[in-house]
Amino acid sequence: MENEVQDNRRELIEAADHIVITAHKSPDGDAVGSSLALLHILEAMGKKCTVILPDPFAAFLQWMPGTEGIVFYSESPDKCQELLREAGLIFCLDYNVLHRTGNLAPLLEAEIGKTPFILIDHHQQPDTFPDVLISDTSSCSTAQLIYEFAESLGSAELINEVSGACLYTGIVTDSGSFRFPSVTPKTHQIAASLIEKGVDHAAIHRAIYDTNKEDRMRLTGYALSEKLVVNRAHKTAYISLSSEELKRFNYESGDTEGLVNQALSINGVNFAAFLRQSKENEVKISFRSQGSFNVNQFARAHFNGGGHNNAAGAAVQESLEQAINRFESLLPTYESELNYE
Repeated sequence: MENEVQDNRRELIEAADHIVITAHKSPDGDAVGSSLALLHILEAMGKKCTVILPDPFAAFLQWMPGTEGIVFYSESPDKCQELLREAGLIFCLDYNVLHRTGNLAPLLEAEIGKTPFILIDHHQQPDTFPDVLISDTSSCSTAQLIYEFAESLGSAELINEVSGACLYTGIVTDSGSFRFPSVTPKTHQIAASLIEKGVDHAAIHRAIYDTNKEDRMRLTGYALSEKLVVNRAHKTAYISLSSEELKRFNYESGDTEGLVNQALSINGVNFAAFLRQSKENEVKISFRSQGSFNVNQFARAHFNGGGHNNAAGAAVQESLEQAINRFESLLPTYESELNYE
C-alpha cells in the first residue's frame, strides 16, 4: 500500500476499551459501508465500537446492518463529544483531512495527541495527524482497504455475510459498479470472496440502484431536460440545481447521486460537473472526468476541493450563480487539456 507505515495497529485495537469510527460529511456508500463493516469486524474481535457520522445519509443506504446504532453529530453533538473524549482509539475512514468531517472536525482536532488515530483512506494528499496512516490512492474504495486491513490483522475470517454486505456496498458504489480504472483483479477477488460468504450481490444492487422515489425520478428528469448544459468547445457538461428547485421535488440526501456521471456519459464529453446549492451562500460541487484530465488538481486549484484524478468534490461559500460563472470562466484556460479524443 502507498504511504503505509509499519505500525502497532493490533496493539492499539487491543488496548482500546471503546473504539469510535468516523467518516466524512455527506457520507456516501463507501463511507457508510466501510464504517459499518469495520464496526462489525471489530465487534467480532470483542471490541466495543460506535460509528459517528457528521450528518445523515441517503435512504437507499439505510438497509445496511448497524445503521440504527450510528450517532450523527447534526442530531447529537454533545453525545458525539462525550464518545470521542471517552474513546481509546479513533478511526478516520474515507477522508484525508479533518475538515472533510464538517462540524465534527473541531471535536476530532481536540483529541489529537490525547487519543490515537488510525486513518484508512484512498484520497490523495492525506494529512499527517494520524498515528497510523494507511493510504492507497490506487484503491477503488476505502471498503477494499478495510478488507485488506482485516487481512493485515489476521482477522479476514471474521468477515461474514453481515460485514461483507457493507464492504460490498462500499466497493460497488465507489467503483462505479466495477467500471472505474481503479478496479483491479484484487477488487474482483474480494467481491468473489464476499459472495462466497453469503453476500447477496443482486439484492444489494437492487437496494442501491433500483429503489427510487417518484420525486427523485422527476428531479432527475428535470435536471437532464432543463438544467443540463453542454459546452462542446471544451468537451464539458454540467448540471446545476438551486435550493428552490430541489425543494420543488422534495429533495432528500442522495437524490442527486449519479447526476454528474450522467453528464459525463454524453458522447464527446471529457469533463463534467454538478453544482448543488446547499445553503443560501454555499454550493457543493462534484467533478468527474474521463481520460487524462485531472479533476483533483482542478478542484484543489480553484475550489479548495480535492479527491481522485477522475472524481473530486468541493464546497464553496458563494451563490450558485457565482459558482457557475467561475466554473465557466475557467474552461478556456484548460481548452488544450480538455480537447483530447
